[in-house]
Amino acid sequence: MPQKARIMLSSTDHRKLDDVCSQIKKIVEKTGVRMAGPVPLPTKRLLVPTMKSPAGEGTKTWDKWEMRIHKRLIDIDADDRTMRQMMRIQVPDDVFIEIELV
Repeated sequence: MPQKARIMLSSTDHRKLDDVCSQIKKIVEKTGVRMAGPVPLPTKRLLVPTMKSPAGEGTKTWDKWEMRIHKRLIDIDADDRTMRQMMRIQVPDDVFIEIELV
């Protein structure tokens, strides 16, 4: 029974995240292992409301800042050849990868 690898990808930029997912897809197609995904997980929205005036006097106007964190989940069969090629992927600075062997 082959070992499985669960890959969790997260980033604030969904385009870079999809680029990394497509690189993983190409590696999987070359090596011929089974793959499930990329499954888009719910996007986390972080909201920070701040008052525009620093002293709090005058009209109460607010700025709302938002950061979105996009996530993807990929399951693959982990063999040596595939995992070695996965370690050579060029990953941008704002894309975070977690690989868990199941």
